[in-house]
Amino acid sequence: MYRTVYSPQGARINLDGREVVNMASNNYLGLASHPDVIQAAKAALDQYGVGPTASRNIVGNFPVHDELEKALAKFKEVEATLVFNCGVSANTGVIPFLVGKGDVIYSDALNHGSIIDGCRLSGAQVKVYHHKDMISLEERLKEPEEGKKLIVTDGVFSMDGDLAPLPQIADLAEKYGAMLMVDDAHGDGVMGPMGRGTVDHFGLRKRVFVETGSLSKAFGSAGGFVAGSKELIEALRPKARSFIFTASPMAPCLAAAALKVVEMISEDEAYVKKLWKNREYFANRITKLGLNIGTTVTPVIPVIVGDGALAQRMSEDLFEKGVFAQAIQFPMVPKNAARLRVILSAGHTREDLDLAADAIEESARAMGII
Repeated sequence: MYRTVYSPQGARINLDGREVVNMASNNYLGLASHPDVIQAAKAALDQYGVGPTASRNIVGNFPVHDELEKALAKFKEVEATLVFNCGVSANTGVIPFLVGKGDVIYSDALNHGSIIDGCRLSGAQVKVYHHKDMISLEERLKEPEEGKKLIVTDGVFSMDGDLAPLPQIADLAEKYGAMLMVDDAHGDGVMGPMGRGTVDHFGLRKRVFVETGSLSKAFGSAGGFVAGSKELIEALRPKARSFIFTASPMAPCLAAAALKVVEMISEDEAYVKKLWKNREYFANRITKLGLNIGTTVTPVIPVIVGDGALAQRMSEDLFEKGVFAQAIQFPMVPKNAARLRVILSAGHTREDLDLAADAIEESARAMGII
């Protein structure tokens, strides 16, 4: 059963009628309720109304969509981008465009569900390799296959907070003649210089064929996008089924909000720096307690407790202590790897982080975890 939020998303929210420190949201830069972002959305509402009511190919295009796509392309340092109504639509649109029957996809075992769905919809053969295991990936690439080859991976894995080994994957892609696609939904606005993403974190801009991203997380709005060459985007625009057959493309107000965030973080790295300062402080506190945070190197910090029921009890206990952190259980994570999924934001104050860390310590001790 869903909890009910009675406030804007932020470091603290009104959840089920009480104020809690929010450690569950993907609002990495704390900009979802920034006054300037809200004002940009309001201005777009006044100018364009609420919804497009048909696909951009049918009803026409709003200027704000073009402005957002140009700003994203500049931010990501690519030739062009195409905005979708959500990240799921971006993945299920671009993967079947790139490959089909007779082709092969090589997919990390822990890839996001939208990547898995895109692979299934493509009709291509899917070969799953062990999570971040380059020996496993190369073994599959060595197998003789005809047709096109596509390696697809998340940049940041959203349940463990770890990074794909993109330099090694890029090497294998080039060695075996495969296209490389990176879904950087949890890396955009977070990783790399100015938050440009995991690809730029590793300096691989010219070695990745296509990226997908989300405007629903660090960018504080809603929607998804595909980033790549101008040739790719122009070919994708009239052929991606999840783009051309939706009557609900990205609403102009959401596009305007995302555009404002892109402009803000392109001009000021303070938001990204504050996020990482918070991440370092909180991770150090949790690590010193002896809690298992797995292999995370990002603002996604799993507190792994193993048993699903225990994770749920701990989440409920934290809520009573004024902290909201979701319990994540199988099938979203492997069996016996249930955890609290804690997400840091630039919007958190030191007081917020201390309250959350103190509550986690108290709850973990009471339940015999530490």
